[in-house]
Amino acid sequence: MKLYSYWRSSAAYRVRIGLNLKGLEAETVSVHLVKNGGEQKSESYLKINPHGLVPALETDGHVISNSLAILEYLEEVYPQVPILPSDALARARVRQIALAVAADIHPVQNLRVLQRVSEGTDDPAAAMASWARHWIEVGFDAIERQLSSEAETGRFAHGDTPTLADICLIPQIVNARRYDVDMTRFPTISRINEAALLLPAFDLAAPQNQPDAET
Repeated sequence: MKLYSYWRSSAAYRVRIGLNLKGLEAETVSVHLVKNGGEQKSESYLKINPHGLVPALETDGHVISNSLAILEYLEEVYPQVPILPSDALARARVRQIALAVAADIHPVQNLRVLQRVSEGTDDPAAAMASWARHWIEVGFDAIERQLSSEAETGRFAHGDTPTLADICLIPQIVNARRYDVDMTRFPTISRINEAALLLPAFDLAAPQNQPDAET
């Protein structure tokens, strides 16, 4: 397998966690999202992934893009270490939390949206940070209410083993801190993050531990 990734991409971070949890190895190919106007926009990369985004997973002669599609594929093909519960209602809850991040928070604060939002502003960096911080806080408010009030929440977002919900949640916390979100507002999310980062699967997947990480 070959993973097209960027160290700071939270979507790629999700896939790295999933691969680690399942004990799978993939060759990492860095696609720099900023250098040279964004390598994801290059003709050579668009031939690999027409969507022009990371991550993309090349496996068995096929390329799968979109982090959740990749993770669902890994779950179906390598079910030995599950990231989804066996019960249908439990799976729905895990997917609900995962999608609250991947479908509601992340899309409105990813790089291409932030670049658009900051166009024509006097301080693009400040405009990006303000926009991202607002939507992360809106999403985390809802997730915190759910996690803190439901009995299904355990050491992790659902029970005491990591699931797809944690795979999506933990990378978003990195983004939150990048944009100065006050994480003391979200004690349950913060507690789950601390538990997850004790696991090598999460720690080794962290942005600062990637071969293309920048200081």
